[in-house]
Amino acid sequence: MTNVLVYGGTGLQASAIARALVRDGHRVSSLTHSPDKAESIRAMGAHPVIGDLFNPESVRAANAGIDVAAVTLPFFLPNPLTLAQNVIDAARANGVRLIVYNTSGPLLKQRIGNPAYDTRHDIIDALAASGIPYIAIQPSVYLENLLGPWTRGGILERDVLEYPVDVNTPLGWISHDDLGALVAAAVARAQLASAVIPVSGVENVTGPELAARISEGLGRTIRYQAITPEAFGELLERYIGPGAGEGAAAGYRFQRDHADMIPMWTDMTPVLQLLPVTMTAISEWARRMAFLQTPEPQTT
Repeated sequence: MTNVLVYGGTGLQASAIARALVRDGHRVSSLTHSPDKAESIRAMGAHPVIGDLFNPESVRAANAGIDVAAVTLPFFLPNPLTLAQNVIDAARANGVRLIVYNTSGPLLKQRIGNPAYDTRHDIIDALAASGIPYIAIQPSVYLENLLGPWTRGGILERDVLEYPVDVNTPLGWISHDDLGALVAAAVARAQLASAVIPVSGVENVTGPELAARISEGLGRTIRYQAITPEAFGELLERYIGPGAGEGAAAGYRFQRDHADMIPMWTDMTPVLQLLPVTMTAISEWARRMAFLQTPEPQTT
């Protein structure tokens, strides 16, 4: 049985990774800075470890007795590269055999001077320089992005899926659970060390095709409506508050204008030969998301 430390506590991506590792029979510890989250970690079948990514000694202590670290880093926190170095130093000090790094999004083909994208390259370079075997899993775009009230509200109230992607642009949407299964598969395959593996859903669909698959899963017709990044930003401001939408709008404008640089779909046939997991169809994912049926209270 492998002792695996999952970074990210009860975050959506890390939780999916922890659940998949527990299902695969590993002994799983999950690092969180909040003692209040300990019970939810236990409910997943994992052991809660209280620690602080900003405190190198705390991270080192969390790695005692760990064989493999499954790392998802919160990019909304300052200095993610410093946090990654704390992870690497703690792993080296404790003889961790493998680090599996979830990049949490696409890895651009080259650095562009934007830390939001370049930091992923920097972290992979730090892993390569560390001497610790590592595998990087590089997901495309998450289906769970559609569950925020800014998108979910339109589905529930008007049967319209509004998203800032052109109707003719296909994306390889992947679920958190599938990402978790792929990371768990990598944990058991140290022979893939030094690999950077792009992953996505098996379906590469345009917006209208996405809406059709969600319609199938929900049992009612959903229509896709492409909106501008600015309009999407306004939706975020409506639900989160002033200032929330500017960064998101800028990010989607960048994706629109640099689509050739951002891998948003991967042919999963060869990937699934390396990491043999069962992927989830979009329609099945929508069917499972029962809470899509219940509207959240709107904020003003």
